[in-house]
Amino acid sequence: MALTEIFNVNLAQTLSHKDRTLMTHILLVEDDPAIAMSLKVTCKREEWQITWLDNASSVLPMLRSDKAQDLSAIILDVGLPDGDGLSLCQQIRHSTDIGPLKDVPVVFLTARSDEVDRILGLEMGGDDYCAKPFSPRELVARLKAIWRREQLLSQQSTTPATTSDEMAEPASSHQSEQVRTFECQSGVWHYQPLNYSLMWQEHKLELSNTERNILLTLLQAPNQVFSREQLLSAVSDYPDHRLARTIDSHIKSIRKQLAAVDSSVDVIHTHRGLGYALCPA
Repeated sequence: MALTEIFNVNLAQTLSHKDRTLMTHILLVEDDPAIAMSLKVTCKREEWQITWLDNASSVLPMLRSDKAQDLSAIILDVGLPDGDGLSLCQQIRHSTDIGPLKDVPVVFLTARSDEVDRILGLEMGGDDYCAKPFSPRELVARLKAIWRREQLLSQQSTTPATTSDEMAEPASSHQSEQVRTFECQSGVWHYQPLNYSLMWQEHKLELSNTERNILLTLLQAPNQVFSREQLLSAVSDYPDHRLARTIDSHIKSIRKQLAAVDSSVDVIHTHRGLGYALCPA
């Protein structure tokens, strides 16, 4: 039987002069009670709610339940007693019965320090990772960076600037529902910040957070050629430039999805020796 514990705290967060209330709910999947308790204390200081599961088999049922409706992120241990956290993340990303939760940010906890393992985690759909032993405060900072980055990428160019304090939490249900439209050589794109939905040629793209953020970065400057390092920096506040080659894998995955919609259009252009852009040279 899974060890589960929900720590209820006062989660009211004042994000602006409009007193918008934000529920921050973290799912922690970790079999080490000491690590779980340490993260509990840290999350309580942030006035976050944390649900703790100690095995892999309980995760998807939890995500299908009402308890996960307000989930903001998953902290996922790679080495679980009954499964592999990397494979579990891939299952989450490809699940069709958990709605928008399949795109919830995932941060891996891993005792593996090899570069290959970190690359694999990012390619399997992870948004970031922390190598054990780690500082709980660093993990919190990484989560806030993911949320802040998603909000920055989803903002309309005409939206008034938001302070860093306002963007240090996941998007609230009261955020703008305005759809952002991009028109470029490959066609018309629509991005809905409310549910992080990106559409091309009236087809919704099933993208990971990283893939979506790469595309949004390219869409905001379609004539600009972005190097791998620039794209990595755009989608991560803690870029390890030794992992810049993971961008190639994400681009390959994006191209596969775009080709399924319309294989006659070459959307992302490779500029040899330079990087990627939406417009050809």
